[in-house]
Amino acid sequence: MFELTNFDAIQIGLASPEKILEWSHGEVKKPETINYRTLKPERDGLFCERIFGPTKDWECYCGKYKRGQSKGIICDKCGVEVTRSKVRRERMGHIKLAAPVSHIWYFKGTPCRMKMLLDISPKELENVLYFAKFVVLDPGDTPLSFKQTLTENEYRRAQQEYGAKSFRAGMGAEAIKELLHNLDLNALAAELRADIASSSATSQKRANAVKRLEVVDAFIRSGNKPEWMILDVIPVIPPELRPMVQLDGGRFATSDLNDLYRRVINRNNRLKKLLEIHAPDIIVRNEKRMLQEAVDALIDNGKHGHAVTGPSNRPLKSLSELLKGKQGRFRQNLLGKRVDYSGRSVIVVGPELKMYQCGLPKEMALELFKPFVMKRLVQDGTATNIKNAKRQVERMNKAVWDVLEDVIKDHPVLMNRAPTLHRLGIQAFEPVLVEGRALKLHPLVCTAFNADFDGDQMPVHVPLSVEAQAEARFLMLASNNILKPQDGKPVVTPTQDMILGCYYLTLVKPPVDPDHMKIYSSQDEAFMAYQLGDVTLHELCKIRIEREVDGEKKRKVIETTVGRLIFNDAIPQDIGFVERNEPDDAFKLEIDCRVGKKELGKIVDYCFRRYGASKTSEMLDRIKKLGFTYSTRGGITVGYKDITVPAEKKAILEQAEREVVAIEEDYRDGLFDKEGRRKAVIDIWDKATKDVTNALMKSLDEWNPIYMMANSGARGSTNQIRQLAGMRGLMADPSGRIIEVPIRANFREGLNVLEFFVSSHGARKGLADTALRTADSGYLTRRLVDVSQDVIIREDDCFAARNIGIDGMPLSEIREGNSVIEPLGDRILGRYTSEPVFDPETGDMICDANQLVTYDIRDRIVKAGIKTVYCRTVFTCKCEHGVCAKCYGVNLANGQPVDIGEAVGIIAAQAIGEPGTQLTMRTFHTGGVASAEDITQGLPRVEEIFEARRPKGEAIISDIHGTVSIEEGKRREVIVTNEDGESEKYAIPFGSKLKVENGQEIEAGAELTEGSVNPHKILEIKGRNGVQAYMLKEVQSVYRLQGVEIADKHIEIIIRQMLRKVQIEDAGDTDLLPGETVDIFRFEQANMDVLEKGGRPAEAKRKLMGITKAALATDSFLSAASFQETTKVLTDAATKGKIDPLVGLKENVIIGRLIPAGVGLRRYRDIDVEADTPVTTKPVEHVRPTRKFENIDFASDDEDEVEIEQTTEEIDQFSMLDLDKFDAFVDSLAALDNDDADKFDDSSEPDEE
Repeated sequence: MFELTNFDAIQIGLASPEKILEWSHGEVKKPETINYRTLKPERDGLFCERIFGPTKDWECYCGKYKRGQSKGIICDKCGVEVTRSKVRRERMGHIKLAAPVSHIWYFKGTPCRMKMLLDISPKELENVLYFAKFVVLDPGDTPLSFKQTLTENEYRRAQQEYGAKSFRAGMGAEAIKELLHNLDLNALAAELRADIASSSATSQKRANAVKRLEVVDAFIRSGNKPEWMILDVIPVIPPELRPMVQLDGGRFATSDLNDLYRRVINRNNRLKKLLEIHAPDIIVRNEKRMLQEAVDALIDNGKHGHAVTGPSNRPLKSLSELLKGKQGRFRQNLLGKRVDYSGRSVIVVGPELKMYQCGLPKEMALELFKPFVMKRLVQDGTATNIKNAKRQVERMNKAVWDVLEDVIKDHPVLMNRAPTLHRLGIQAFEPVLVEGRALKLHPLVCTAFNADFDGDQMPVHVPLSVEAQAEARFLMLASNNILKPQDGKPVVTPTQDMILGCYYLTLVKPPVDPDHMKIYSSQDEAFMAYQLGDVTLHELCKIRIEREVDGEKKRKVIETTVGRLIFNDAIPQDIGFVERNEPDDAFKLEIDCRVGKKELGKIVDYCFRRYGASKTSEMLDRIKKLGFTYSTRGGITVGYKDITVPAEKKAILEQAEREVVAIEEDYRDGLFDKEGRRKAVIDIWDKATKDVTNALMKSLDEWNPIYMMANSGARGSTNQIRQLAGMRGLMADPSGRIIEVPIRANFREGLNVLEFFVSSHGARKGLADTALRTADSGYLTRRLVDVSQDVIIREDDCFAARNIGIDGMPLSEIREGNSVIEPLGDRILGRYTSEPVFDPETGDMICDANQLVTYDIRDRIVKAGIKTVYCRTVFTCKCEHGVCAKCYGVNLANGQPVDIGEAVGIIAAQAIGEPGTQLTMRTFHTGGVASAEDITQGLPRVEEIFEARRPKGEAIISDIHGTVSIEEGKRREVIVTNEDGESEKYAIPFGSKLKVENGQEIEAGAELTEGSVNPHKILEIKGRNGVQAYMLKEVQSVYRLQGVEIADKHIEIIIRQMLRKVQIEDAGDTDLLPGETVDIFRFEQANMDVLEKGGRPAEAKRKLMGITKAALATDSFLSAASFQETTKVLTDAATKGKIDPLVGLKENVIIGRLIPAGVGLRRYRDIDVEADTPVTTKPVEHVRPTRKFENIDFASDDEDEVEIEQTTEEIDQFSMLDLDKFDAFVDSLAALDNDDADKFDDSSEPDEE
């Protein structure tokens, strides 16, 4: 086999019989596998050593040669080559067939390739191939027509009528092979082109000709010959890929393929014999048909007729099955691999850990780092050799533990929690050895992993190479992953007890006598007074504090509590939480308010913006400690007496009862219809529930533990307090309809039997929904990843690289009716502008063109009241593969402009897929409480948009701009008339609600009725920009309704991938085919080439594809085949002779290369870094890692400072690493510094740097 390393693309095609023989090492003639007595392979059988190679290394079948010295010799006795046994994984054999058979993929697949070429209906083709009918090969002078099919009787009659020699007809694959062989593809293509161009052709005929031309053209371009779809020789895959193993009981387990091959060989041998003895035609024909069926079963069992079953009536797994699905070759073996150096255990909380640490059980650490420990033992001279070192490790000698401590220092490990829904599901930590057998996890990283400590398990992986360690440390360390990549908000915020502790710490009790507050001369005195019990945490008192103002120390007395002083001690006092414009503002505490979940999130956000990841993670550790300490000291817990039922509840319920009785009377008097009565009753109970809740919340004291928990955001919500102490309210039945009898009791009072029964519907549906939602959300994520996986930041600025003017899109707030879904500030933050932005009042320039919109610029734009800003977006990017850094903007995971090589497509898919599980499955919502409109919502709605389906409850939209007039006749009609007097009529279905009024002016594409719009219609009416804006708005409204924030750019990437293709309407002078779907960039390039030569360009219309379709329409057949419909994709790719350019991630994973993202980019290989001066450092116990690209001194855990003198930023990045290893790091540095990145061109060789 050739070395699979040095190539730039992979091509797939049909294999000719000569090619199959070239692969083969010999013909398999017998169906036998192994001898039952000797257990050795039978000669010429399916496991034959002469064909496939020896079963034991360097040993032939007969035993004449048994050593490696005879390497390469072919034994003269048994004919087996003396070589390694692993050749049995790569050597193929073949079976020479006595009669040709068709390949089922090309005859049964859709579209049927043979039918397209021969223009015979699939049914007739099947009849010919399976020996039910004859096909006329040469009509001679008879009235029969070429390719006409005849039954047995018709054939006999024709022979009698015209004479046996007057025409030629045949059946089976032989006849079809002859027809295919005699095809003149170029003449056929010319004929089909004439049909398409002819004006007399019907649309049906033209469409058929276009489809046929596509197949014919594919064969011409690829160099495949049509007759290769018929097999004369069948390849036999290597025996190690269809193994036979002996079980304990002496029986054998074998791969199904061996059974399928055996059937083929048996039938083939029988056919040979029948042909030799000149058996009657009918017997030979039957045997040929059986051979055809055996080969069908081998290639794709069950595709034609009944599947061949094994002993227990189980269908046998054919070659196609080995490739398909989750357990197939692609997804199981090529895209997923098993790894060594990994362990798994239950996680427990480790509140004493630092942000970047995890606790690793000693035994597990020893096993994981075994080779490193052994190497160090030999180096230190503790062990004499590797064998001795291994023994010491296995016996766990005392010396081993000290070495282990040393080895794991600065060697990060990766922790992962399944399901890994986004990139924060795998993070790196520095291991700390712990006793016991459980892994310890820092409480703050639980949110990102979605982990809890109720028995969750997590695996640990060890990055082995120095480069892998560098990547883990700089890109994956937990203290660097502070922000969520989906919206740029902090993901590491304190939760539960920590929030409660901080909330308790910052509460204030109003003073009994404001004029006589306690006064303290300094913070220290106040702390001491608290320790001595002289003052409580929450007592308002006057404290003199000292601050440095303009370089001199000044003092001032402020009113605050000791609790707030303690809290502020943990927070840097200049993160921008408080305006400090006046000199006196210097004395304000940074945080002088009650601190709940929201405030903590803001503190983390501000600190990150001001100081970056390092300082933020230190601050978080301090907040964590405070939170745990004071939630313990506060002793906040829930008691039965804390749940107080409001006194007004009884009166509210009695009032509601009276109103319901009145409604019932009105209903009996005919004032309400059935639905109206129901709606009115539900509205009354809904209001009653709200009134009880309001009364309850007013009656709760702010020091009530339950109220504190909910109000701080630590646990629970108003809704849950309502159910505990108010009333449970209205419930829904299994179908989602609201039951009009409410549950009046709450959990404190207890439910009666009927109430309990009614409420169990909801609980059960909740559990069922969660299970379904998880599966659906996972599948959606998989499709999103597949469609966007090759979107990588490939260059810095697409417009500058092509010397064209910058193109942008107008961005304004997204509204739905009166409510704002996404404000302008959120949409423009972190993007580059495409036009300058001026203040409408002063005329001053706020921001230049091609400038990044920072927080400061964003605030100025919003303050100036500007409604629309022109920005560069992913939609306007001109990059052929992936997107450019300027059109993408900021990498939300670190707040910096995105680096070249970032896999933004995958991040986008994860950002949309990860919150998918939180979206409700409630397909229909009843607006307010009940409305007639059924609108798909939640996860099904997101799926509907991304799959570009016709929505359920489709709205009618206007095709033209104009004035509305409504006609109420037998049926309602809306007529839209434009300024030129042209009008369009729209019939409104019964029961639809109109959204327009008489005389209203509307735009083209405006909705006339309520409901969701068909995106394909918007594309027709409003064009690409219209459909992009609509889909973005729709996806955002689903997510924002559920309180999930996702940055626009992630959704834009997916929508851009859906709109990448165009459908050719007129091919002009290009070599494109009418009706063909091609990539927009290929279409534009073809037109440019034709225009340069003075030809006529092609015309096309933009095509909107659903994500599944778009993923299958990718240029890479490897990526498409590993996604879905494997056999269909491979069939299509083989006939077209497709070439996979290997630009995406999946294709490169499949062929076992570095992915072309991050360090894997070709531009980043072979970069050298030179230091001007030697690096000096004093050894230190432990060094805290810093954020990527941030030069902060590394402070050890104790007070020692590390002194490092350097000249280059690169060395600074690595100062914490073992300097002996420095040279080995050089390659991995590439990923960490790409400020000098020019235009990216993956095909060019890297510049020498």
